Amino acid sequence: MLWRARSIHFRFPRPTLVMGIVNVTPDSFSDGGRFLDTAAAVRHGLELARQGADILDVGGESTRPGASPVPEPEELHRVLPVIAALARQTQVPISIDTYKPAVAEAAIAEGAVIVNDVGAAHADPAMAALVARTGAGYVAMHMQGSPETMQLQPEYADVVGTVHQFFRETLERLGRAGVEAGQVALDVGIGFGKTLAHNLELLGRMHAFTELERPILLGVSRKSFVGQITGAALADRLPGSLAATCLAVDGGVAAVRTHDVAGTVQALRVTEAILARRRA
Repeated sequence: MLWRARSIHFRFPRPTLVMGIVNVTPDSFSDGGRFLDTAAAVRHGLELARQGADILDVGGESTRPGASPVPEPEELHRVLPVIAALARQTQVPISIDTYKPAVAEAAIAEGAVIVNDVGAAHADPAMAALVARTGAGYVAMHMQGSPETMQLQPEYADVVGTVHQFFRETLERLGRAGVEAGQVALDVGIGFGKTLAHNLELLGRMHAFTELERPILLGVSRKSFVGQITGAALADRLPGSLAATCLAVDGGVAAVRTHDVAGTVQALRVTEAILARRRA
C-alpha cells in the first residue's frame, strides 16, 4: 500500500508513521499558547523531528470541543512563517492542519506536502480540487458536527458502521474530484463528535477499517477519554495515550498523531517488535 504526498511516497508495511503536532495557537486543548510565537513553534518542530517524527503537522486553529473558528487571515499569519522556516531547516515532510482550501494552498506553496483536514473536504468542495491539482497527501477525518457543536450530544446507532460508510463515500467523492486513492489516509476522529463509549468502540475495532486499503491515522494524544477512564489530568495522560496507540497499531493503524514524539516512537518500536515475533 502506498500513500503519496507530492514527491514523498510512504510505502506500507513499514514502521508506524509518527506525526508530531506543532500547534501555533493560543487555545489548543493541550499546549495552547506555548508555541504561538513563530520562533518557538519552529524550535518545537525541529525538536520533534530530532525525536523521530516522520511528519510535522502544523496547525493554526484549535479544533478542541467548543472552539470558535479563526479568521482565514489570522490562520495564515500563524502558520505560513512556521511552515516556510521548517521547510528550509528539515527534510521531514510537513502537513498543514486546516479545513480551509486557501490556507492549504498557501501552505503547500511554502513547502507543506500533506493536508490534514478535519472537515474531510465537506466544508468546502474546493479542498478536493486543490488536493487533486497539487498531488498533496490528504488526511480525511470523520467528525459529527463541527468543533463548536460536536460534543453537545453525539449519537450513533452503530459508530463503526457509520464511520466506515463515511469513509467509503468520502473516497468516492474525492475520486470524482480527481483525487487518487493513493493520496488519501483516513482518521476515525477520536473525540470529534464521540462519547467515551463511541471512542472505545472505534479503538477496539480498528481492524474494521483496514479493508478500505488506505492508511489509517489515529489521534489519541492526551485526549479527554484518557482522563475520563483514569482521572488523569491533561499533563499526565501520556501512559494512557500510549496504551491506546499500541493496541490500535495491533488493530492495523498505520500512522499516529501525537504531542509526545519521543515516548510514542519508543512505545511503537517495542510494540512492532513484539507483533513481528508473534506473526513470524
